[in-house]
Amino acid sequence: MLIAEDNPKQAELAAAYLRREGHRVTLVGDGPAVFEACRQRRPDLVVLDVMMPALDGVTVCRVLRAESDVPILMLTARAGEDDILRGLDAGADDYLTKPYSPRELAARVRALLRRSGALRDRDQPVLRTGDLEVDVGRFEVRVGGRPIVLTAKEFGIIEVLAGAPGRVFTRGEILAKAFGFDRYVLERTVDAHVRNLRRKLGDDPDDPRYVQTVYGRGYRLAAEP
Repeated sequence: MLIAEDNPKQAELAAAYLRREGHRVTLVGDGPAVFEACRQRRPDLVVLDVMMPALDGVTVCRVLRAESDVPILMLTARAGEDDILRGLDAGADDYLTKPYSPRELAARVRALLRRSGALRDRDQPVLRTGDLEVDVGRFEVRVGGRPIVLTAKEFGIIEVLAGAPGRVFTRGEILAKAFGFDRYVLERTVDAHVRNLRRKLGDDPDDPRYVQTVYGRGYRLAAEP
């Protein structure tokens, strides 16, 4: 685990709980140090504070996401919907608002690792529809044989939709199946992740080939893209 937090007391407390779960933890205190640590240590997950010196967490998140699909959990003192969506649009997989319980942080980390494939059983099916393949066990998505790099939550959404092509899933169902229980998650966050997912799949947002909007209901994966 990599924890990027400029408050030493908060960083040490979070690290203590994650170490108790059996994780090896590296601490850094500013944005540029995140890049160096990620390139040297290649962590399984990054816990990233939004407010940091030199570079803010949203900027760091955006750069990391361009380089890697490592799961990113953002910590923010701002609980406003727009602030949360800004982090998700930058590529974060999950977020936790301050003050937070270290036990909840540890639970969020476990959930993200499961969804990212780090704790996933490899004996899982490959879901196919048209030229789209969702390899659940390997945490891989391919379009026409070309690999597509997704975040953990983007993968969770496409896994849910690919499990029943043509079926319409409400935002609430997607939240429950792809994100798990999270009292902070808003249904608008599903829309933010779907926008990113479509962009990576090469979907035209006005006439999507894969992830289609059913107005007033939710989303579905086209049965034959």
